[in-house]
Amino acid sequence: MCPKVARSDPGFPAVSLGFTRFQSVTGGLLEAIQSALTSFPTFGTIPNATGRNGKNNPNHSQKVPPMKLHAPLLSLAAAVVLSLTVSGCGASAAAQSGGASGSTETEVKELRYQGSANNVGLAELAADLGYLGDIKLNWVGNTISGPQDIQSAATNQTDFGGAFAGAVVKLIEAGAPVTAVVNYYGEDAKTFNGFYVKADSPIKSPRDLIGKKIAVNTLGAHSEAVINTYLSKNGLSQDEIKQVQLVVLAPNDTEEAVRRGQVDVGSLGGVLQDHAVATGGLRSLFNDYELLGSFAGGQYVLRNDFIEKNPNTARTFATGVAKAIKWETETPRDEVIARFKKIIDARGRNESTANLQYWKSPGVPDNGVIKDEDFSRWSAWLKSTGIVKNDLTPSKYYTNKFNDLASAKKG
Repeated sequence: MCPKVARSDPGFPAVSLGFTRFQSVTGGLLEAIQSALTSFPTFGTIPNATGRNGKNNPNHSQKVPPMKLHAPLLSLAAAVVLSLTVSGCGASAAAQSGGASGSTETEVKELRYQGSANNVGLAELAADLGYLGDIKLNWVGNTISGPQDIQSAATNQTDFGGAFAGAVVKLIEAGAPVTAVVNYYGEDAKTFNGFYVKADSPIKSPRDLIGKKIAVNTLGAHSEAVINTYLSKNGLSQDEIKQVQLVVLAPNDTEEAVRRGQVDVGSLGGVLQDHAVATGGLRSLFNDYELLGSFAGGQYVLRNDFIEKNPNTARTFATGVAKAIKWETETPRDEVIARFKKIIDARGRNESTANLQYWKSPGVPDNGVIKDEDFSRWSAWLKSTGIVKNDLTPSKYYTNKFNDLASAKKG
C-alpha cells in the first residue's frame, strides 16, 4: 500500500546542523521514511504568513540533542524515496501511461499539488491567467513546510513542490530524483524576513546571540541558513554558533513569545512582521535583505521521471510560472491583490482574504531564472551542516531549459 501524505510533519529528516535543537512534537510525514530515520529531527522553511513559502508548524516544541547523519541511514532514506518513485505510488493513469517520447497526446495534463491557506501560489496564478494552457491543477490539500512539499513531489504524492534551495540540495543529496525547474520565492527591498528583539533588549550585535534563543517556524531551511550566514559573516566560529539555540515555534505565536521573553529573537515575515512593527515595542536586529540583498530563495521541483515522460508539460509549467512572476512584477499592486482575492473567493476553501492587503511584491528576480548562486550562496552553511561534503556543484540541482523566459533573456 502506498503511504499517505500526512499534514503534520514539518518535512524531510534533518542532518546535524550545529545549533542546540528544539523540535515540534509532530506526527510522521511518510511512514516508510519516518521509520527509517526516527532518530533525526525534522525541518521546514522560513515563516511568512502571506508569502509563498509560509507554512505553519505545530505549536508545541521539545528539546532534542544534536544528531549526526550516518551513511547507512542516509542510503536507506534514499532507497525508500527511490522505491516509492519507481513504484509510481499515487500517480494518475495518465502519468503511468506517458512515454519517454514526449508526445503531447500522452503527456499528463493535470498536476497534483499542495497549496497554502489564504494565499495564492504562483502556479495557481499562472493557471488563472491562462499561462498553463490546457494543463489543469488538482489541489490535494495544504502543505505545512517547503521540505514536506518537495518530498511529496519526490515520492509521487504530488507532481510538483517548492522549497528553500538548501532543502532542495538536501533532498537531492539524499538520493531523491528531482530537479529544480524555476524559482518561486525570493527576497527584495519590499518582501523580506526580519529577526526581531524587544525594544529594550540588550541584544545589539551578532555576538550577543551566543546562548540566546531564536524562534523559527522549522529547522534546517531558510531561517537557519540565514542565521548561520549572519553569524559567520560577523566573525562567529562554528563552535560559537552552536551555542545559539533555535526554537521551533508556530509563526502566529512568535511575536507574542518575543514580547513575553519566552525567546530572545523571533523571525517574522509578511503580515506578521507588519503587525509586529505597527504595534511597536520590538526592534529589528537584522533582516535577510540587508544581509544578502535581493535573491531567489527557493525553487519548484519536478521528478526526473515526470520530466522525461512529460517534457512539454514541464515546459508549460515552468514557463507559466515564470510568466506569472513577470505579470506580478509589471502589474499595479492593487490589480495583483484584486486578482488574488478573485482566485481565493472562487475556489471555495473557506479562506480569508484579509491579509492580501499586505502583499508588496513577488520578490522573485529575473522571471524565475535559476542561477548557480541561488545554491552557492548557502555553500558554507551546507558544508558546516554536513549536507554536502565537498565543493558544491549547483548545476546538478537545476535546469532552466523548460523556462522559455530564460531562453528569451539569453537571446
